Amino acid sequence: MTAFLENKLIKRKTSGNLRTLKVTQNLIDFASNDYLGLSRSEKLAENVFQEWSEYEKHSTGMGSTGSRLLTGNTLYAQELEDSIATFHGYEAGVLFNCGYMANVGLIAAIANSHDAIFYDLNVHASTHDGIRISCAEGFPFRHNDLEHLEKRLKNSRVKGNRFICIESIYSTDGTKAPLQEICELSKKYDAHLIVDEAHAVGTCGPKGRGFVAAHNLTECVFAQITTFGKALGTQGAIVLGSNLLKQSLINFARSYIYTTALPFHALAVIKCSYALFPAFEKQRAHLQELIQMFRQVQINASEAPIQSIGIKGNENAINLSKYLVETGFDVRALLSPTVKQGHERLRICLHSFNTKAEVSALLKCLECQRRFNHA
Repeated sequence: MTAFLENKLIKRKTSGNLRTLKVTQNLIDFASNDYLGLSRSEKLAENVFQEWSEYEKHSTGMGSTGSRLLTGNTLYAQELEDSIATFHGYEAGVLFNCGYMANVGLIAAIANSHDAIFYDLNVHASTHDGIRISCAEGFPFRHNDLEHLEKRLKNSRVKGNRFICIESIYSTDGTKAPLQEICELSKKYDAHLIVDEAHAVGTCGPKGRGFVAAHNLTECVFAQITTFGKALGTQGAIVLGSNLLKQSLINFARSYIYTTALPFHALAVIKCSYALFPAFEKQRAHLQELIQMFRQVQINASEAPIQSIGIKGNENAINLSKYLVETGFDVRALLSPTVKQGHERLRICLHSFNTKAEVSALLKCLECQRRFNHA
């Protein structure tokens, strides 16, 4: 009766892209999204414990006990949303349990079959899924290709609303969006701009407010998605925008309406992380030094903590990842179908807790392997 499941897994294993869970220990971290080291921060743990000591003032149990629209709403959650929105320069915010749910919920709530969504081909899978669920007509444009985006906008005959979906820093290769130019196009063609700041908040901009804030473009953005599972070292996400957008999400975002709310301890970590990371100027400066160090050696290296090295073919990418693990570095391969076939790669993440010696050793290993492959 379950042969169909086995056959699907066999097919995936044969193609070299079977996914499995694994635990890595005692390796130098060049794989996680913990860019500022907050997930391992003793200070964050201390602050959360102190916040936890005030627990009885905010809740009566360990769990949130229901969705925000039922029993899961608290004054603590509402004040947290307000403070985060103010920090980023928006009127309001809506907390979601993760970035995936935020993207899916947002897009499916605001768009319908009469609308058009123009999206960068490299946006996260959650954006793709949100577009599909919304039933809006999707118009993909080549990665960071302004000319292609404008052509799409110009030729579209959809009479409903228009939305442009991008990431400020793309998760697979660390490329940055031409944000200023896309803002201008959104104004020119009357399109609502949606920016996923998952990999930007904490690492760039004034006080780590992100790439949008770094370019003073908050007023141009219809909705900003900020996730807490990367530089902030915890979990959850928030959609930032106007008060009207917030009310729309509360009423129409199914991933918000039909999900048990984040419990108090999750909200407390988010609050404590926001109390810490704006002051992490030394950590951000050190991270920039590591990025420049990487860029001096690797051709076409990004200006972000995410670095990408193309290794064509799943097997080749897996073998290089294994080699680096054996050398002591935790570096993961991105395989098809996660990325387009023929565009497999190693994804290297730099962190403020990595040392220059560690980065230098990793670069030497990569160079040795490159020479070996071309010998």
